[in-house]
Amino acid sequence: MMGENDWLAEGFEEQRSHLRAVAFRMLGSLSEADDAVQDAWLRVSRANTSVVENLGGWLTTIVARVCLNMLRARRVRREESLEVHLPDPVISPMGELGPEGEALLADSVGLALLVVLDALAPAERLAFVLHDMFELPFEEIAPMVGRSPTAARQLASRARRRVRGADIPDPDLTRQRAVVDAFFLAARVGDFDALVALLHPEVVLRVDFGPSRPAASMMVRGAAAVARQARLGANPAALLHPALINGAAGVVITLGGQPHGVMAFTVVNDKVVELDIIADPERIRRVAKAVLSGT
Repeated sequence: MMGENDWLAEGFEEQRSHLRAVAFRMLGSLSEADDAVQDAWLRVSRANTSVVENLGGWLTTIVARVCLNMLRARRVRREESLEVHLPDPVISPMGELGPEGEALLADSVGLALLVVLDALAPAERLAFVLHDMFELPFEEIAPMVGRSPTAARQLASRARRRVRGADIPDPDLTRQRAVVDAFFLAARVGDFDALVALLHPEVVLRVDFGPSRPAASMMVRGAAAVARQARLGANPAALLHPALINGAAGVVITLGGQPHGVMAFTVVNDKVVELDIIADPERIRRVAKAVLSGT
């Protein structure tokens, strides 16, 4: 006969991929999502489950509360440091997203959308993610943020207006890849005009060098300014490994066999509208291991 703890552990494992997807959308960090799920399990294992009617909904609520606390703590840290920070991308070899990646990206959560979500206030992000992505009613969301259901609805509405501004990549991966390949060809031959032609006039470049070099991180706007920064993949000694980054065309870059960069392109109407670069070798090893293990 299955005891309560066995039933709970089995139910939690059945929900784990869903809970990790919730946490990833809430936090934009794969490692923090795993931490949140583990923290939730510690809370669940000590809780009274005799009154739980909907295990999946109850577990989702607990994970969401853990993530909300983490977001609030993170927001204070970032306001103090003013750092440029990019969410963790989901990286896989071209054509091999895999079941775990599909679960994390079930709603086409591109990196551009995660960047927008990262800029939301914690309560707005929670209301939007839980309602719009996971269909939780506002009556269940309201207690988590200490608001009325009407106020929780307004939080999600504000977030939705911001999210509508997120760029959605062209659906054709072949056309995306052609733009990315042309970008690196122009960068390597130093064809500035060709680079500018591939970039949207209001393109945004974000570079995250991580905690070891925060001063080097930056945000640049405008085609000419971004084209002048197109150096990371221009080194002829750098190897470019085509990859799917949040389901869109991008590259993982190695130099001398070591991780050097991850470049995520958001291509809309054959123009690069956003270019997000992670240049922290330790983080690249962690998020790009599926690509690096085959190099």
